[in-house]
Amino acid sequence: MPNHSREELRKKANDLPFSPGVYIMKNGDGRIIYVGKSKSLKNRVSQYFSDSPKEPKTRAMVDSVRDFEFMLTDTETEALTLENKLIKLHKPKYNILLKDGKNYPYIKVSMDEAFPRVTMVRSRGADKARYFGPYSSSFLAGRVIKTVNRVFKLPTCRRVFPRDIGKERPCIYSQIGQCSAVCAGGISAEEYREGFREILYFLRGNFKEVKASLEEKMRYASENLAFEAAALYRDRIKSLSLLWEKQKIVGAPDDEYDVWGIYTSELSTCLAVYYVRDGAVIDSDNFVFSGEKLVDGESLVSFLAALYERRDYIPKTVYLGLPIEEDEILFLRSHLSSLAEGRRITLHKPLRGEYKKLCDMVTENARIHASTYNKEAERDNEILIRLAQMLGLEVVPERIEAIDISNYGNDTITAGLIALENGKFSKKNYRLYKIRSVTEKPDDYASMREAIDRRLSHEAENPLPDLLLLDGGKTHVSVVKKLLLERGVDMPVFGMVKDEFHKTRALTDEESEISIAREHSVFVFIYKIQEEVHRFAVKNMQKAKSKSLTHSSLEKIEGIGQKKAVKLLSHFKTIRSLSQASEDEIAEVNGISARDAQRVYLFFHPKDNESDSVTLLKTEGE
Repeated sequence: MPNHSREELRKKANDLPFSPGVYIMKNGDGRIIYVGKSKSLKNRVSQYFSDSPKEPKTRAMVDSVRDFEFMLTDTETEALTLENKLIKLHKPKYNILLKDGKNYPYIKVSMDEAFPRVTMVRSRGADKARYFGPYSSSFLAGRVIKTVNRVFKLPTCRRVFPRDIGKERPCIYSQIGQCSAVCAGGISAEEYREGFREILYFLRGNFKEVKASLEEKMRYASENLAFEAAALYRDRIKSLSLLWEKQKIVGAPDDEYDVWGIYTSELSTCLAVYYVRDGAVIDSDNFVFSGEKLVDGESLVSFLAALYERRDYIPKTVYLGLPIEEDEILFLRSHLSSLAEGRRITLHKPLRGEYKKLCDMVTENARIHASTYNKEAERDNEILIRLAQMLGLEVVPERIEAIDISNYGNDTITAGLIALENGKFSKKNYRLYKIRSVTEKPDDYASMREAIDRRLSHEAENPLPDLLLLDGGKTHVSVVKKLLLERGVDMPVFGMVKDEFHKTRALTDEESEISIAREHSVFVFIYKIQEEVHRFAVKNMQKAKSKSLTHSSLEKIEGIGQKKAVKLLSHFKTIRSLSQASEDEIAEVNGISARDAQRVYLFFHPKDNESDSVTLLKTEGE
């Protein structure tokens, strides 16, 4: 691995072309620590290695650089796309990163169905449904969905329409007027879909358009003496108006824009946004990054581009209280306009007036969130320092992993591994191992050894932790230490010793126990780890066992093997739905023949209606 001096790096940068592209900074170990893009690689990269004054964070990154690579592109837009992919792939130390979309909730409207539903999902699908978001929290998305379902009387049950119309009695929600009773044929598909024009307006945040559309329908119904329908539209307008009045009003009824602000310190940076629609703040978000991250105009442009690429809708105006230069604003405006399918997006960096005050308000919101983050980080760091002192660790454990074995007989043994980074659970690093070597009878020690051995084999793509915690005692630690010795790995390992109430009372290094009972903060910290790893392991074990039971039950049907069982469950989702399907509906499943469909249907509908196997299957599937 080249280990260039600052002068050598300066000369290398001066030889770069005046072309758009991506540059990749590496440290002395060859690890990628920063990825950036520029419309002129020579101008941008040479700035890093010049003698000009630099921000402390930039200087820290540059001081770590020992080499860099570059990749040319035809346009700056191509460079932006490539940069985003590389940041996602390598997660460099100094880059700010937009979390994976699956961590943010979306609201999905299944307009490709005869009877659309409004649901919450964690990622956008490649289908004809409409997606709104991502929302800042599942709580907010759930509240919006609840409001839509109540106001527009949408069904919230698991029945599939039109397949299940007339098959069961209407539920209590239709009896109390909170559902349009699709299951009983109370509304046609055309009437049902009619209300989705207003629903789509509402989810986009255009309350004025929703209200105008409903008022027009109310007047038409009233003029035609359809007073019941007119009353329905009146109630919808009232309910939505009450909800809208609770929003924070910051502009005129026609205003539609996003407002950005930023607060940065040595400890952290918070990027904040208010999403304003029809003059009201319908949502807000805060993105907090640790103090080492580089947050300059270039990285902010990349971050905003990635964020808006995920959102279903970009407003016509965006106000930026951010340190972005004019040429970067022009590029971002062009890029967002292309994402908005040709709609002209305007970006402003207000210096005075009401929009400057709005940017300042969002900036203050960012400062408050950054302050909260700093206090939590300080508290977590104090706990980690105390834990390191108690265990005699050489370094404060920035990364901790914990593992637990869970089994259901000897055919479903799983090991759940969880991870923490700087005291916070890092779910992207959770892993599940289905134990393969233990087949005769449950053996926690052999299972633990196999799971750790498989974890060690992935060290290259997932660095090993500073501390490994085992859900077990001295013998578990002894087994794992022996494995580490065989593999030549030096890593602190401790077992979480439980009391009679199944709560961790001490940590053991095989030879002795370290009591944590009197160190309240450390005790709570370890307790949370123990509960989380146990939850993760048991949940996935139960899921694996349930899947195994369901598949094995379906495989009792002549001609249905594991592959066909999977296809049936993937299509119908649940055993109940499959049991209610007609023979023709079952035959529509890819890979299921007419003969297979007949056998499956007869299994659920025996002529004498006295099949113990049906009862067993339903019990196992639910």
